[in-house]
Amino acid sequence: MVAALLIAAFVSSSTGSSNRGTGKKSVSASRSASAHDAPRLEAVDAPWLLPASVSRAVAIADGSGVLIAGGLDANQASSSDVFRLDPSTGLLTQAGTLALPTHDAAGALIGGRPFVLGGGAQTVSDIVQTLPISGAATTAAHLPQPRADLASIKVGTTNFLVGGYDGTAPTRDVLATTDGVTFRVAARLPLGVRYPAVAAAGTVIYVFGGESAGAPMAAVQAIDVRSGSARLVGHLPEPRSEAAAFSIGGVLFVAGGRTPRGLSSDILRFDSKRASFSDAGSLPAPLADAAAAVIGSRAYLIGGEEAAPVAGVVIVSETTAPAAVVAAAAQRPFAGKMLIADRGNNRLILIDANKHRSWIYPAPGRPGTPGGFYYPDDAFFVDHGRSIVSNEEENHTIVRIAYPSGALLWSYGQPKVAGSAVGLLNQPDDAFLLRDGRITVADAKNCRILFIGPKGRPVAQIGTSGNCTHNPPTAVGYPNGDTPLANGDFLVSEINGSWISEYTGAGQVVWTVHLPIAYPSDPQQLGPDLYLLADYTRPGGILEFNREGKILWTYRPSSGDGMLDHPSLAERLPNGLISVNDDYRHRVILIDPATNAIVWQYGRTDQSGTGLDQLNIPDGFDLLLPDNTTPLHSPTG
Repeated sequence: MVAALLIAAFVSSSTGSSNRGTGKKSVSASRSASAHDAPRLEAVDAPWLLPASVSRAVAIADGSGVLIAGGLDANQASSSDVFRLDPSTGLLTQAGTLALPTHDAAGALIGGRPFVLGGGAQTVSDIVQTLPISGAATTAAHLPQPRADLASIKVGTTNFLVGGYDGTAPTRDVLATTDGVTFRVAARLPLGVRYPAVAAAGTVIYVFGGESAGAPMAAVQAIDVRSGSARLVGHLPEPRSEAAAFSIGGVLFVAGGRTPRGLSSDILRFDSKRASFSDAGSLPAPLADAAAAVIGSRAYLIGGEEAAPVAGVVIVSETTAPAAVVAAAAQRPFAGKMLIADRGNNRLILIDANKHRSWIYPAPGRPGTPGGFYYPDDAFFVDHGRSIVSNEEENHTIVRIAYPSGALLWSYGQPKVAGSAVGLLNQPDDAFLLRDGRITVADAKNCRILFIGPKGRPVAQIGTSGNCTHNPPTAVGYPNGDTPLANGDFLVSEINGSWISEYTGAGQVVWTVHLPIAYPSDPQQLGPDLYLLADYTRPGGILEFNREGKILWTYRPSSGDGMLDHPSLAERLPNGLISVNDDYRHRVILIDPATNAIVWQYGRTDQSGTGLDQLNIPDGFDLLLPDNTTPLHSPTG
């Protein structure tokens, strides 16, 4: 599967395409402000990746997922592979092969059957292929003439093929078919175009930009399928080709593409009444040549090309968040403030991405908690940033303090006293405030997940005190993580045996898996069947895995600056970077999983201290965005 999806840097010259450089994000020309108050789109990287890069493929939503057909392989040759993607899980399975390898084709679901029409291979093709449920595709028909670089759009019960390239020039003919076998000319575009972005509103098909004579076009052409007329109705803010167009909630959008300035990350909203555009959001990165499919209220942009071919999937959906908040979430290295539990220095500090330290606890005017603030293992913002919950692991206490005053609001446990009786803890780890007012904590050496009520008394627990074996749901083997999930369940890591389990709030096990690592620490959920975990050892590792225990991605350099020494917590930030506590190298780092490079850090590598840009065994962190949301633990923030 991986080999089949590997992608080369650009499109084969067989369809007349040429290699072109990529540039910085485009800056669009003036746009209409008529949709200023309309909902914006939020575009985020999916929490999973395709096994390898893919570009210029066909994507067909067929009611049970998305079929991905063709595209380019590592040798810049057209692929014959067909895969099925389940967008809810990221699962990709083999679904057959094409009769003829192709890329830059059109895809359509006609009469419940998926079709791949035309495309480029050794030559521009006129073949129409139909895909079975599994196995090899068959040749169903031929187009009236060879055509690649085209788009398909359905209006009513008819599919229309728009734009394209016959091996010599862009085409103006718009073809219509109701069976995928017979075709008629339904209209003629004023301007011949290849690589257009196409979407429909009612019975009008809009053709956005594209390429002609080797250059992007700004033209917006409209096809009235009832009358068979086509006319020029407007212009994009700037020329654009190889973009994606789609409809969400009856509104048309154009995303990404190639412009004279380079690749674009813009998402434009199209007002068909005024033939004008307004800003609707931004892709996580500039992108072109992605396959697009819409399922319900979401658009999926599959693969494509950034500076190089990519294996990512971008999920686009409506958001009611202000534009500034959406932009802040995608900001690198991060937006807002980072809270660090500086364990070896017995303090909490707050920094920004420029490493400015704005708050310290304890500090003059913010005295520590009774019995001393000692060994803070984790710290999380709650109550929309108005307070902080921290577990003091070797102090055997949990505290909730007001932010920024530092006043003590709530506590559980007795400082320096370990125990399992009511009011006592033994090495508490990962304390979270739940929305119902309870505190959940991995009471590690008591081998239980404890739920403490607002009045300071335990109300429930998972596991049996003193029984430190993995025997779900009655016994938990030395737990050090109890991450609350959005569905109300909890993700539990056990040091004894390296087990990860999901439990319901009632203590029933949902699934459990053993991982072949030394010391699992603080698992986090990234997707429906994708999880992130730190391996607390030297050299330590960060890994992604699924419920079957399959390791899907690993970061584990064995030497050099990239090596980790007992990383205790790893979480993916909204912008896709992975933040890591590298405890015994005295730093918090951000890793770009696309390159496995450290792109930012706070703390001087292998140098402990209390000064600016210095830490001592940092063991926890949290992120507070400018709108006072906590994206790393939204169910409890």
